[in-house]
Amino acid sequence: MLAKRIIPCLDVKEGRTVKGINFLELRDAGDPVELGKLYSEQGADELVFLDITATKEKRKTLAKLADDVARHLSIPFTIGGGIGSIGDVDTLLDHGADKVSVNSSAVRTPGLIDDLSYRFGSQCIVVAIDAKQVDDSWIVHVAGGSIPTDLELFAWAREVQERGAGEILFTSMDHDGTKSGFAIEALREMSDQLDIPIIASGGAGTKEHFREVFTEAKADAGLAASIFHFHEIPIPELKQFLKERDIQIR
Repeated sequence: MLAKRIIPCLDVKEGRTVKGINFLELRDAGDPVELGKLYSEQGADELVFLDITATKEKRKTLAKLADDVARHLSIPFTIGGGIGSIGDVDTLLDHGADKVSVNSSAVRTPGLIDDLSYRFGSQCIVVAIDAKQVDDSWIVHVAGGSIPTDLELFAWAREVQERGAGEILFTSMDHDGTKSGFAIEALREMSDQLDIPIIASGGAGTKEHFREVFTEAKADAGLAASIFHFHEIPIPELKQFLKERDIQIR
């Protein structure tokens, strides 16, 4: 079994790290590069940087962020937001990113996943899926979670895998920022249906939540933001907690 990963997520808006609840009520959490450097020093396995308004505001993720992060960090990082072409990915990888995350553009043009996987290799293509429950179904949303689509979560996740994505970053919009725990049942179902790694996002509030997501939901990585940004759970403490419960951690 592959070792589980702990991944801090830095949502970036106008050059600053922000965090909210259910994708709303954003508050400042600091400089993304400085936070990333801190998490690297604390033992984070990877980092994810998402420009959360790039698609909504019709902007491209700044290559400068990738440059700044690559200069200061020694661990792998993923960058996403507003990526919609082979050229966008080429630029970000050239500027130091290890992986890229696509979301709205993949929904809009599913063939983009095939193209990126073929051109760059599936190992560096992460498809992010934001979804919330609507009438007992999980519905995929785009543009920073602001626009619902007609896609059902599990069907879309299967298609994403078939098209060559190397990893899925699933965020439950219902759980995001609530600190009430991950969407265990949805993650378990996704894990049962897919072969590629799943990064669980949305709802982390305690160390026990990470144990649950790794053992009960079979997620490959646990991603969180506010508990790290606001110093609620130190990464070394979280990793020690998981190791003491026989969970293989990097």
